[in-house]
Amino acid sequence: MAKVISTLFISADGVAEIDPDWHFPYFDENMGRAVGEDYDTSDVLLIGRETYDSFAGAWPDREAAGGEDAGFAKQLGDVRKVVVSRQPLEFTWRNSELVQGDLVDAVTALKADAGIRGILIPGSISVVQQLLAAGLVDELRLLVHPVAARKGRRLFDEGETPYHLKVTATEVFPTGVLRVIYAPTGAPAPVGYDEVTDQVPSGE
Repeated sequence: MAKVISTLFISADGVAEIDPDWHFPYFDENMGRAVGEDYDTSDVLLIGRETYDSFAGAWPDREAAGGEDAGFAKQLGDVRKVVVSRQPLEFTWRNSELVQGDLVDAVTALKADAGIRGILIPGSISVVQQLLAAGLVDELRLLVHPVAARKGRRLFDEGETPYHLKVTATEVFPTGVLRVIYAPTGAPAPVGYDEVTDQVPSGE
C-alpha cells in the first residue's frame, strides 16, 4: 500500500495556514533539505484547490526562469498532481488532474494502486483534516516554527475523538524549527490520577 504523507509548515500554536512574515525568516538549508526529503517520498501530489492555484501560479514561471529553484520547480511540474475541488477546473500546469468521485474513495484507490509509491499532501489543510478523520493519513511531517502565529487556520479541527500519535523522528534546526514526524497509533490504556500518584514530585 502506498503511504499518504502530509507535509506542513506550522506554528508553535498549531496554525498551518502560513504567513510569509513568520515562515520565510526560518527557511534555511535544513528546511530545504527536509522539504526535498518529503517530496522524494512520493510520486503523486494530492492537493486542494487553493494550494494548487498557489503552486500553479508560481512554479511553472520559476521553472521557465531557470533560477536556483528551477530544478525543484521542474520536479513539481513532472510529478502527477491530483487536485481536490468541488468545481471543474481547466488545468494549465502539466500532469494535473481532478480527483474523481468521493475523496475518501479516491485516496483509498490511490493507496491500493501498485504503481504508486507514495502520495504527498503539501499544505491543503481541509484535505488533510478529511483524510485524518477517515484514518487514511500514514504520516504527519511537521516543520514547527518557534512562533505563536495567534491567527490562521489550525491543522486539527474540533471533534469528539482525539487523534493519538507516535513520534517516529525528530530533528532540531539551528533556527529553532522542530521537524517532527508523527504516525497514527492506538490510544493508550486508560489511566487516572490515582494510578500516577507515585510519579508526582515529592516536594522535598
